[in-house]
Amino acid sequence: MATEPAARPAPALKRDAQTAMYRRARQTLPGGTDSNFRAWGDDTVYVDRGKGGMVWDIDGNEYIDLRMGYGPVILGHADERVDDYVNERMRLGVSFSLTSEDEVRAMELLTELTGWVDKARMTVSGTEATMHAMRVARAYTGRDKIVKFEGQYHGVHDYALISVAPDNMADLGDAEAPVRLTWGRGIPDAVADTIIPARYNDIGRLRRLFEERGEEIAAIIVEPVLGNAQGIMPKPGFHQAMRALTEEFGILLIFDEVKTGFRFARGGAAEFFGITPDLATYAKAMGNGYPAAAFGGREEVMSVLPDKVSHGGTYAGNRVAAAAAVKTLTILKETNALETVHETGRRIQAGLRTVLEPKGLPYVFTGHPCMFGIMFTDTDPSEYRDWATTDHELYDAIAVGMHARGAMPEPDSREPWFVCEAHADGDIVDRTISIFADSLDAALEARAHGAEAPRPHGGMSAPGAG
Repeated sequence: MATEPAARPAPALKRDAQTAMYRRARQTLPGGTDSNFRAWGDDTVYVDRGKGGMVWDIDGNEYIDLRMGYGPVILGHADERVDDYVNERMRLGVSFSLTSEDEVRAMELLTELTGWVDKARMTVSGTEATMHAMRVARAYTGRDKIVKFEGQYHGVHDYALISVAPDNMADLGDAEAPVRLTWGRGIPDAVADTIIPARYNDIGRLRRLFEERGEEIAAIIVEPVLGNAQGIMPKPGFHQAMRALTEEFGILLIFDEVKTGFRFARGGAAEFFGITPDLATYAKAMGNGYPAAAFGGREEVMSVLPDKVSHGGTYAGNRVAAAAAVKTLTILKETNALETVHETGRRIQAGLRTVLEPKGLPYVFTGHPCMFGIMFTDTDPSEYRDWATTDHELYDAIAVGMHARGAMPEPDSREPWFVCEAHADGDIVDRTISIFADSLDAALEARAHGAEAPRPHGGMSAPGAG
């Protein structure tokens, strides 16, 4: 009797230099990295350089980058247009704790592109932007509570790390009364108790919450798409109904556009969905990888600054970040870069369909072509809890297998693929599709042989913190 062939082994990456670097780094950096989300144990990647849509690690392994730093790199790594301008401006000095024209122009561009933001201020990270937006909302309304949606990620300050990314949906509590689940230790109960978790895409439950506790609630903060679950989109009319509900109860609406800003449209998700929130936060794509971020909103709400609310930061609006924002936002405003990003995403999705359809696997694309996911399921997911019912083990096996074959999506099924302008270059799209196809075949073959699926790297999921 013929013996059934064993599952094909994945190609092997060179790891000698990275293994040595991991041992060295662990002597001084917890986990060998500067972020929990980069700590992948023995598989931790140490990068050497990036160019366009590609990155290379210190062993010389080449990857098509489908993470793009968790979304900031909208144009491509080492984009000469941005880097040359930043280099020119930074030679005049970087950090003065005084205001430069670069900062003024960056925020002028932000208001021009969004069309609804009246006033804005720069900061350094998305975490800081959401922290300050929450503070402004509390100050403006005189209320203390903030509503956030389960599975949504708003940074790593104490007020944001509630009900973010559990693997076990039971940890989130009853569907009608979700518990506020702190992510990690060190968050005081008094802080956590100011955050009220809610179910994304469920306007009925949100109304009942507002009716019961509306007088306590300053604001609701929302990722317009659920970026921490491969970009789950809102149900038709959800954002419009939420906007009307917040106005009815005198609650501010904060759009966390750290991922979607200047990516879904020039005016971000607010433009894409036709919504005018009260406040919004931006980062990532506004600087093409430089540490630029901002928060802003309606003039009436932002008027609590500077006299009534504390906001500052030695590096807020530093010349490197401000110059990067000026050039990146100018490119997005004046060129077809964003249209190229969207069309490239559509091309990748079309190619993936040609791979997936013959397999007969149930799947859906989530998100937008510029920032999308692939969920193996026969139902459209509408909230974070739906992620648990997808075949995320298959997705993780495919993603890990793609690394070995020369493309790097995040090896966790909650994080979307990010597309940049430079992905349109050369044969990157075709190679991405081919690598996905080979990795899918290998994952299905391994499953058929009962082989244990590769595990996603690291001990915590990676919800876009970097």
